[in-house]
Amino acid sequence: MSVLDEYKNDFLLFVESGFIAINQTDEDSTIKLFKAAELLDKTNPLIKIGFGYLALHKLELKKAITAFEEVLKKDPKNDMAKAFLGIAISMTPKNMLKGEKLLEETLQSDDKEVKKLATIALDFVDKFIKKEPTPVEPKKKSK
Repeated sequence: MSVLDEYKNDFLLFVESGFIAINQTDEDSTIKLFKAAELLDKTNPLIKIGFGYLALHKLELKKAITAFEEVLKKDPKNDMAKAFLGIAISMTPKNMLKGEKLLEETLQSDDKEVKKLATIALDFVDKFIKKEPTPVEPKKKSK
């Protein structure tokens, strides 16, 4: 039994802690936690989703999109990756509609948390991304 075998059961704790670290804006801990999880199970898609989620939080949209697309290449039915991909793509002006379509597709997911995420993301897109820019009134000349 190797030293790593002792921690196999803690895989999900490392991953979940990595997601929490992202939400706490602790990039250093996030990377260390996902790397630790990767040592335990290199093939689990949650690790790549986690790194994609980190990139999304940093608004590194191309990097995030690449990570989520890699997960979907291996598992086209991964609704979590599809939802995050929809969010990332919807934030790119040229592909907003494609992102919206992906989010709408994830509303059909069996996972209620993914549905909730997609609903919130679609609401965000409607309110803030599709929003018409507020016209700027010209300044009045002072006399």
